[in-house]
Amino acid sequence: MTKSKDREGIGLNLNTLRGVHHIALNVKDMSASRYFYGTVLGLYELTGNKVPETLVKLVAEGKVTNFELPDGTILDLFGEPDLEPPNADPTQQFTRANHLAFDIEPSLFDQAVEVLRDNNVPIDHGPVSRPTGRGIYFYDPDGFLVEIRCDPQTKVR
Repeated sequence: MTKSKDREGIGLNLNTLRGVHHIALNVKDMSASRYFYGTVLGLYELTGNKVPETLVKLVAEGKVTNFELPDGTILDLFGEPDLEPPNADPTQQFTRANHLAFDIEPSLFDQAVEVLRDNNVPIDHGPVSRPTGRGIYFYDPDGFLVEIRCDPQTKVR
């Protein structure tokens, strides 16, 4: 994306932003969400001296939990016990965010689907196959739509 002449000087230069630093989600039940993201989805929970200094007190109080993905992206869960979605039907999206997508190796996709099923995770739809790969869409304990997706498997000759 390039700047037009009439907008020169407005906005950041191309490639200034390096990537997603963290994603923060409000969750109603911290225990259920920690289990879901840590045990079911297998994300690495930050503990001890790995917790960001600015969040140590909130983590100690059980109000925040941090997970790190293999690419270094941080997922922060903020406990909001009074959180209620505007619509009890999880298929009616209630935020500007559409969904959170995690990438997985194609050879592990079917195993991930089985883990979701074994843990009775509510599936929205899928698995689906597209030219861009495979995906399955499901809900976290707060009704937020999550996806596990993989690139197409390359054919071995």
